[in-house]
Amino acid sequence: MSIDPSDIIYFEWHFVRITATLVYTWITLAVLIIITLFVRMGIQKNGKLSKIQNVSEALLSVIDKQIKEISQQDSSRYLPFVGTLFIFIFAANILSIIPGFISPTGSLNTTIALALCVFFAIPGYGIASRGVKEYLKEYTKPSVLMLPFNIIGEFSRVISLAVRLYGNVMSSSIIVAILLGVIPLFFPAVIQMLGLLTGTIQAYIFSILAIVYIAAATKGK
Repeated sequence: MSIDPSDIIYFEWHFVRITATLVYTWITLAVLIIITLFVRMGIQKNGKLSKIQNVSEALLSVIDKQIKEISQQDSSRYLPFVGTLFIFIFAANILSIIPGFISPTGSLNTTIALALCVFFAIPGYGIASRGVKEYLKEYTKPSVLMLPFNIIGEFSRVISLAVRLYGNVMSSSIIVAILLGVIPLFFPAVIQMLGLLTGTIQAYIFSILAIVYIAAATKGK
């Protein structure tokens, strides 16, 4: 059975607690920062497109295209936020194929934090696009009686985003553990491919749902 990384405590002193979730989140961020620095160094050296820069630009191009198609708006407004969500979740999931690495997205704490980012981004983009009055009016449609239900609906998005990502990561880990227990010699390569596929899908779904919610807030429901 998979263990929530937030249950693994590496250091604890009074109210300070460093868990596996924090440690592997820092590792994921460090890996992304190092890759970013390599891409930047490649640009500064000769101005030519390196292989890693080609891959990075291709990835951003795909994300940008998806945002534009789904939101039907200027994608440059949402690319930094949605792109960051996708890249972090993707990296965290992909790194889990490395033996010993515990994906931080396997912790409910991480998935709730990511969902909260989306939760606060929705009114942020909505108000910036439509103004406070027009945005808040959406909560009273089709009538004022729907106000509490619309508010509950906003919170349910956070819960569904967090639980969906957490459940997908945990179920993938359980499947991998079962396969390794059945045929440990044959499945490692297959499992790595499966991990790449599921990690990409999970990051994609989370990011797509984020842009759907944001687009609804900026255009009106």
